[in-house]
Amino acid sequence: MNHMKHFGLFLFLVLPVFADAGPLRKTAISIKGEDFYINGQPTYAGRVWNGHRVEGLLLNTRLVQATFDDLNPQTAARWAYADTGKWDAERNVREFIAAMPEWKRRGLLAFTVNFQGGSPEGYSSKQPWESGAFAADGSLRPEFADRMRRVLDAADEQGMVVIVGIFYFGQSPLLAGDPAAIRATDEATRWLLAGGWRNVLVEICNESNPNYQPPILRPDRVSELIERVRQTKGDDGHTLLVGTSFGGRVVPSTNAMAVSDFALIHGNGAKEPAQITALIHRTRAVPTFKPMPVLLNEDDHENFDQPTNNFSAAISEHVSWGWFDYRRKGEGMDEGYQSPPVNWGISSERKRRFFNVCAEIAGVKNTSAATSQTSGSNGAGKK
Repeated sequence: MNHMKHFGLFLFLVLPVFADAGPLRKTAISIKGEDFYINGQPTYAGRVWNGHRVEGLLLNTRLVQATFDDLNPQTAARWAYADTGKWDAERNVREFIAAMPEWKRRGLLAFTVNFQGGSPEGYSSKQPWESGAFAADGSLRPEFADRMRRVLDAADEQGMVVIVGIFYFGQSPLLAGDPAAIRATDEATRWLLAGGWRNVLVEICNESNPNYQPPILRPDRVSELIERVRQTKGDDGHTLLVGTSFGGRVVPSTNAMAVSDFALIHGNGAKEPAQITALIHRTRAVPTFKPMPVLLNEDDHENFDQPTNNFSAAISEHVSWGWFDYRRKGEGMDEGYQSPPVNWGISSERKRRFFNVCAEIAGVKNTSAATSQTSGSNGAGKK
């Protein structure tokens, strides 16, 4: 009888702890020196490619439209699926998640998403659409948060890392000044911590630059938000790993580098592999740089069929590389990972070339058996 009493007391004390602990997570990213670790083991453990150490890197790609929606009725029709004649944010996120296992099977370990997305045209001089997860006051919109939750959950199940951007310069001007940007940072940070995800790297903003709005997102002040994220703790004491990116071929600012957990750089504008090498050397020469991973998570150059390209140049310097793929003028809907409606499958020759190189560098074998042509219900189709 006493035994049963003690057992009952055990349940009374312990069960609430488990009830409040949240979902059990499978994937945890960490940093040791210049290397990334997943679940306590270096990524691509033991892998060497063409004499270069791949162990500790995160091969990645820019997939920022995973949670995309357009709240501007004047522009939403631009992203209509060919087979239905309308845009569908739920379909988009479902097909994104369905494509994830094939990316992982081909050696991809990480991808970038963003609460405010990215240009659905790839590059845009004007951006009249409203595709951000934050209202003007910086509050997090529940429907966007729910789509992000599903993406992070699926990546956790797959053993993948998600680089989660908070701000994008094409949408951040819709925020009502610095107070709204601070609120958005705080809400996104607390939301990520409350979700218990350990497979997340935070990118404060996509390409901090002197013209960013609100001003707190500019290179001379973005460190304020990096520190704000780093200092915020979850109920269990966990903190997020965080940094911010800058424009193509732009070296991170000294103040941002001083408080970042990893260095984020972009290769846009680097037409020659030597320019990637020079960017990496200049980044590591910043006075506040300390031993940390250097992560390139946006580069729109390919030449994957050439013996030397931006991808291989980064690997040769022990730097993670990430591809930026958008639909060029006149291309069909199977092209471009940043241009809604997106076919999230490995649906074009350009995508296949990237994933073939990714698999080769990662040391993945037998990837030809299940080539993914489309995602979901025939992807985005043709137009």
